[in-house]
Amino acid sequence: MRLLVVEDDKDINRQLVAALEQAGYAVDSAFDGEDGWFLGDTEPYDAIILDIGLPKKDGLSVLESWRKAGRKTPVLLLTARGSWSDKVHGFDAGADDYVPKPFHMEEVLARIRALVRRAAGHASSELVCGPLRLDTRSSRVSVDGNPIRLTSHEYRLLAYMMHHTGRVVSRSELVEHIYDQDFDRDSNTVEVFVGRLRKKLGVDVIQTVRGLGYLIAVPGVPPSGGLAGR
Repeated sequence: MRLLVVEDDKDINRQLVAALEQAGYAVDSAFDGEDGWFLGDTEPYDAIILDIGLPKKDGLSVLESWRKAGRKTPVLLLTARGSWSDKVHGFDAGADDYVPKPFHMEEVLARIRALVRRAAGHASSELVCGPLRLDTRSSRVSVDGNPIRLTSHEYRLLAYMMHHTGRVVSRSELVEHIYDQDFDRDSNTVEVFVGRLRKKLGVDVIQTVRGLGYLIAVPGVPPSGGLAGR
């Protein structure tokens, strides 16, 4: 899963990026509204953390621009303004959630997990497919109750596919959602990671759909024919 942090305070930005990466996300960052708007408008993020008080272009204007352009990426607003009217303005601009500063990092992580899973249509933080379980709170994966050790990229790939269980996900989409902007992306590495995942999981849950991509199927439910949305 890939996130964007738009926050002009360098210390807060760094802390957010570090915590999110440790939680298993690929993270890009921006320090002003113009750069943040451009990244959010051109890159396929699974969620965005957006500060309201930004230089060059304020956060609400950035958010309104995304929504007017049809960008539906879930957005969590950060702000030092704590009044109810500021919250109303944020939600009216298109925000999905809101955290006032100062905040506890665990709360931000929990709200991001909730935004990502709701956007994918999941109610629980635990994603299950047959014997395979992925807990988004702890970033732990298990098969039949036995823990499976994964690298960060293997976890991101599996988490993205499990959030989109029952839908075919293309290789290019996986590349866009498991690497940050600075990573040297190569779609061929997706095949390598899928091969490693299959060996480590030891269960036949990841299917190859020739010419389209990969699929984690829900037992007893026919798969969707379309590709998962960006």
